[in-house]
Amino acid sequence: MATFEEFADSALALPRAHRQITWGSEHTFRVGEKIFAMGNPDGAHVSLKASKEDQAELIAADPGTFSPAPYVGRFGWVRAALDSVDPDELAELLTEAWRRTAPRRLVKEFDEAAGRA
Repeated sequence: MATFEEFADSALALPRAHRQITWGSEHTFRVGEKIFAMGNPDGAHVSLKASKEDQAELIAADPGTFSPAPYVGRFGWVRAALDSVDPDELAELLTEAWRRTAPRRLVKEFDEAAGRA
């Protein structure tokens, strides 16, 4: 189980990530102007940018937790149920969503700082 606050904290811990409230009450997490994750603090689900392949694997492995995200699921975005997602897995998915969205130079700096390069 994860909370929206844990989700938001993990998203905002990523380099140059920031929050912008859009569409009334939807909290979007962005790097630059590009969204990599979103959710509503009062909601039961959050959505993250993913590849179509990753989306299919997550849904096949745990259809009770993961599903295609509304509106953007056709692009690979995945929706995660906060009451059943593992917090560590959610943090990993956030990092991967950020990596898909951030400029290559920033991802390279992030990887070098983490000793991944």
